[in-house]
Amino acid sequence: MKITVQTQVRSNIDAVWSAYSNPDDITQWNSASDDWHTPHCRVDLREGGTFSTRMEAKDGSMGFDFEGTYTRVVPQQLIEYRMSDGREVAVHFEDGADGVLVRVVFDAETENSPEIQQQGWQSILDSFGRYVGTSHGAG
Repeated sequence: MKITVQTQVRSNIDAVWSAYSNPDDITQWNSASDDWHTPHCRVDLREGGTFSTRMEAKDGSMGFDFEGTYTRVVPQQLIEYRMSDGREVAVHFEDGADGVLVRVVFDAETENSPEIQQQGWQSILDSFGRYVGTSHGAG
């Protein structure tokens, strides 16, 4: 089963692409709620390159590593990767008059309901949109 989330970011494609792929930026926006954070992130954005992102509850009660390998990278258009559990993800960047539409399509996992997964990934993508809009300027 595939799940899709998306957000419209009112910024230019250069800022959106950079914020989505730069580890320093990722640590600023990659959380689904205010009580979680991303203390560190490593990105080797190229086909065959890997990434690792540590996500933790701010109170230290739980955390996990989000890891995978990039399978296709088309600058400012598409990032595809395979997570360490084998699920696949495609991130599409569509530049338009109203900014950049970022659409993420991912394979569902079996531990959580599709609704919970969609809500979590959408919350992270919404956080991304807020971050780019405030830190990189609109337009």
